[in-house]
Amino acid sequence: MSAIIIDGKQIAAEVRADVAAKVAELKEKGIAPCLAVILVGENPASVSYVTGKQEALAEVGMVDRSVHLPETTTQEELLELIAKLNADTSVHGILVQLPLPKHIDEEKVLLAIDPEKDVDGFHPVNVGNLVIGKKAFLPCTPHGIIVLLKKMGIETAGKHAVVIGRSNIVGKPVSLLLARKDTNCTVTMCHTGTKNMAEITKQADIIVVASGHPHTLTADMVSEGAVVIDVGVNRIPDASKKSGFRLIGDCDFDDIKEKASYITPVPGGVGPMTIAMLMYNTLESAENRL
Repeated sequence: MSAIIIDGKQIAAEVRADVAAKVAELKEKGIAPCLAVILVGENPASVSYVTGKQEALAEVGMVDRSVHLPETTTQEELLELIAKLNADTSVHGILVQLPLPKHIDEEKVLLAIDPEKDVDGFHPVNVGNLVIGKKAFLPCTPHGIIVLLKKMGIETAGKHAVVIGRSNIVGKPVSLLLARKDTNCTVTMCHTGTKNMAEITKQADIIVVASGHPHTLTADMVSEGAVVIDVGVNRIPDASKKSGFRLIGDCDFDDIKEKASYITPVPGGVGPMTIAMLMYNTLESAENRL
């Protein structure tokens, strides 16, 4: 068996196209969906991520209210900016690019964002609503994973899903989403304290790997026909590349694709879905104003 490679770029493009069509409809009703992305400092990875978000905003026809602040920005100055954006009714989404400089308390900053504009889905109000099954902005990467499964027609009801990783950004929320009634998986969460992980993963119909470490999932840990979703993004040295490195995920892609039924590549799998779902959430926030 050789796995079907899930094309996250293509599915993300479809999501963005749907969003763009709805943005055009909203504009005809006098609402211009708007996202403010706040970047503090010059972290190269963060600058790159923000550029990707700005390109997506332009593609779907949303208003880009991005703000780039110097590294020396104080916590008070950042909180003042967030308060202004919270009060601005023309802004539908606010996203603070993490990590922030060390002198700024990330938790305080995220708490300051109006939950109704928290399109990243990280505010405790949205996290709490996700846990109890109420309407909430869903975190973009976990939501993107669910959309990938649905768009590929992968059956989830009654399946055993194993999630490797317990982060607040991916592991915990994707476990909750997989267990919801509209997905209906039986979910096991594994982490650094898990014993005999291979015995657990071998029982899985669906495996989501979000450990942040290469080679976390190897072929001998996967049963024939399992679906493997790789969330990891790891840089490893590669002299043959102009950049001097290449990106790999958390699983041994080449070996596992010979056993799995479906697998996401890195790059080009889950990654593109994250920004697409951010556009989706911003649209949803704008639609809430109708």
